[in-house]
Amino acid sequence: MKRLIAEFEEQSFTQIIFPHKNTDWICCLEEARKNFVNIINAIIKYQKCLVVCTDIEETKSYFEENKNLFFIEYETNDCWARDTSALSIEEDKEIKLLDFTFTGWGGKFEAEKDNLLTKSISKHYSKPIDTIDFILEGGGVESNGIDAILTTSECMLNKNRNSSLDSIQITQKLNDYFGATKIHYLDHGYLAGDDTDSHIDTLARFVDQNTIMYVEPPKNKDDEHFNELKKMEDELKVIASQNSYNLVTLPFCDPVYFEDERLPATYANFLFVNGAVLVPVYGIKQDEEALKIFEDFFTDLDIVGIDCSTLIKQHGSLHCVTMNFAKGVDITL
Repeated sequence: MKRLIAEFEEQSFTQIIFPHKNTDWICCLEEARKNFVNIINAIIKYQKCLVVCTDIEETKSYFEENKNLFFIEYETNDCWARDTSALSIEEDKEIKLLDFTFTGWGGKFEAEKDNLLTKSISKHYSKPIDTIDFILEGGGVESNGIDAILTTSECMLNKNRNSSLDSIQITQKLNDYFGATKIHYLDHGYLAGDDTDSHIDTLARFVDQNTIMYVEPPKNKDDEHFNELKKMEDELKVIASQNSYNLVTLPFCDPVYFEDERLPATYANFLFVNGAVLVPVYGIKQDEEALKIFEDFFTDLDIVGIDCSTLIKQHGSLHCVTMNFAKGVDITL
């Protein structure tokens, strides 16, 4: 019996990579660090956080001492922990970590250091790591914790990833790695400014074993996203009806721009921690509506809004810069 542990299950810690001068964040390094500090401080109110950084002493200077805060040194290419960190699976009641191959979202960016991250810091995890010769990013798969994986064909079946495999072979790989009997591909849905080829964590997420939250189509039918998100919504309704899933809509964000470029602002990029859901907000009118949706659904969890208007300048958000590790995976320093 094997399964990809769902993010809404109990966790041990969150992993995050602190911005440094040799990343694209050099354009606004202190602004970015402030955003990451806010995220980390929110996380450690609820659980442990492992901060990967280039200089421990320098990074510690941004924080007050806290028993939930841990630091290790490793220099990465960038800070997208969701796609470069290990995924937690359960196999025969044992927790294992899977280290997939990362190629900078299909070779778009330099990623050699990022790809070696998990192997390089593996001694700091209490569970064994399997290195997998298969290109896959954590933001590209969503699990309901039982038998289903939700993903997008634009990402998972893209020829810039595993070009030697066809769709049938890739689906079988997902079955094998995650023990999933249902692989739900969305053939539609995207966000302008997204570098990931439509990662599922920007569009639709499992929030419990039977419920998917997703970004609704924009109210403005002239918006460039309308047709794709409407078709995605139609696909989700079919999947839901066939599998007895519930659907919850999240508001589509008003356009957010930086240097005349539209950015991929999305409320689907939220983060689970023990006892809370951290929700990205962007200083736009939909923020209040989105937070209310989370509060109404997660009545037993704290809902914490975190300004992520800096993060999306580099085309990602809250979920993209974090990775959850399942209960039972301890940090060893």
